[in-house]
Amino acid sequence: MNGKIQFTIACVGTDRSRPVLDGRVPIPGVDLVPVVAEAEDIFRRALRDQAFEITELSMGSHIVTTARGDSPYVGIPLFLSRAFRHSAIYVRTDRGIRTAADLAGRTIGLPEYQQTAALWVRGILREHYGVDTKGIAWRTGQERVAITLPPGFDVRPLGRDLEDALADGTLDAFIGPRAPRCFQDGSAPVARLYPDYRAEEMAWHRASGFFPIMHCLAVRKDVAARHPWLPVALYRAFAEAKRLSLHELQQVNVLRVSLPWIAAAYEEQAKAMGGDPWPYGFVRNRAEIAAMIRFAVADGLAAAPIEPEALFHPSTLGEG
Repeated sequence: MNGKIQFTIACVGTDRSRPVLDGRVPIPGVDLVPVVAEAEDIFRRALRDQAFEITELSMGSHIVTTARGDSPYVGIPLFLSRAFRHSAIYVRTDRGIRTAADLAGRTIGLPEYQQTAALWVRGILREHYGVDTKGIAWRTGQERVAITLPPGFDVRPLGRDLEDALADGTLDAFIGPRAPRCFQDGSAPVARLYPDYRAEEMAWHRASGFFPIMHCLAVRKDVAARHPWLPVALYRAFAEAKRLSLHELQQVNVLRVSLPWIAAAYEEQAKAMGGDPWPYGFVRNRAEIAAMIRFAVADGLAAAPIEPEALFHPSTLGEG
């Protein structure tokens, strides 16, 4: 025995998580047992079985469960996944859908209604493009956590493969973080709503100031209660891991990433994002988290607003 406390930690393997998972950035007094997997598997096991003491967690699910008071986890304002999501909107090209306004009243597929990518897209459609998302028929796959919506929302499981339904025309559109098969192989008349999605996302970023948060890091509440020092220790370790990953992007003597102009891309994107392309910390992200909570209320996923502070361990709110 080395006298260290052992914790399981589940994360997607990225440049932001690997320095902690592989031990390059240690946490004093802690041995981590990493579980590296895809997000869907991690979230299902974390939310249904509380399988991990520390876990990457869907922000959409975290908001839903915290708002209704049954979340087994408390968050840390480390946002291990962020992604613009205009690229995630796929439409049938034979339905006359040319703009976001044309999505009104349509039947649209979603892997899960409470999925964070879907939460963001609905919020953007509503608040930026003026689309009545409550008037859309949302057809879903299987939710990782049970949801109960108030009357007036047309949300129900489709009961069959969503991508097949898009391909055969049952759905008018599909929103998902992975491209549907029929789009990839060209087997159906399906295209992105925004073919030049980067330009649309950059314009939206300039208007909103947001870089959509997808996942946070979280600690199981019973673990945080026994080890109240752990959330801050995790914050500081992962912040250092992010610093290392961004440093690697800027090295030009020997490229650490297999793209020839990665350093130039870093400079361009850091400038566009206010100097930090991947901001951590509660204070810097409070307005964005408040917007996500507002989206959840408008979607019927949260009965009433909660304060953004309620999502995170109190010891971490001043970090960053």
